[in-house]
Amino acid sequence: MSLSRDAWPPLPLAEWEGTHAGLHRWMQVVGKLRLAATPWTNHSWHVALALTARGITSGPLACGERFWQAEFDFVAHRLALSVSDGSTAAVPLQAQSVAQFHAGVREALGSLGIPCEIRTQPCEIAGAVPFEQDIEPRPYDGEAVRRWWRILLQADRVLRVFRARFAGKCSPVHFFWGAMDLAVTRFSGRTAPPHPGGAPHVADWVMREAYSHEVSSCGFWAGPGLGYPAFYAYAYPEPEGFAQWAALPQGAFYSQELHEFILPYDAVREAADPDAVLLAFLQSTYEAAAERGHWDRAALECELSRRT
Repeated sequence: MSLSRDAWPPLPLAEWEGTHAGLHRWMQVVGKLRLAATPWTNHSWHVALALTARGITSGPLACGERFWQAEFDFVAHRLALSVSDGSTAAVPLQAQSVAQFHAGVREALGSLGIPCEIRTQPCEIAGAVPFEQDIEPRPYDGEAVRRWWRILLQADRVLRVFRARFAGKCSPVHFFWGAMDLAVTRFSGRTAPPHPGGAPHVADWVMREAYSHEVSSCGFWAGPGLGYPAFYAYAYPEPEGFAQWAALPQGAFYSQELHEFILPYDAVREAADPDAVLLAFLQSTYEAAAERGHWDRAALECELSRRT
């Protein structure tokens, strides 16, 4: 099925950076609710959120005999709260402070009989203050948020194709609210040296467990710290010669600052065949990790996704 050019809309970071910063923190409120309600899973996979046809969801969370979920609805621009007994509530997505949003979520959950006991210090955001103390007014550009979500859906679709080509241990394609990125991670099967940690407001043991085994990881994020939206790929531990690998397509490069390969989003958006360009980046950067890291590619890769 062919897609129109509108399927990959423009998303200049400068035009919605303030909105992104606020939304990042709002999503952490829901992410921490999921963290509190789910059993720990290796590599923190239990905390990740998932895309939906309307936005991003926590998925069903247990509360006694009931189940509930939160969904960022980017069509109606609201946080929709639904409970298995049929009760519902909502918090509007609009210009407001993080403290106001957090208070709104607590009030809405309270009306449904759902507790909201979470650690309110944001993770992976340097200099961030607890939700209830963050009273800075935050803008909300709903049109930009909707374009970002549409890009996530397209990226998710292509990342799933890439994931299907691997028979070894591999994460789901999932959305991490810590860094606000969509990611998928392949594993060599071998253990890795202890990660040094150092992520803001994240315990070092969490980072060490997340990177307990050799990985090749890739994904998409809106670009804070880079200046523009981009796809990325990295390896841990980074094998010798990884940074010198000739990554595809033209325009992809290795960032010495980030220690990642970067493909600017616009290189995908403006391509005649965005899927092919993105898959070339994902495959070539994986090969950089697998070849330089001496992975057993014959045992780990498969052709299932190419069958008709």
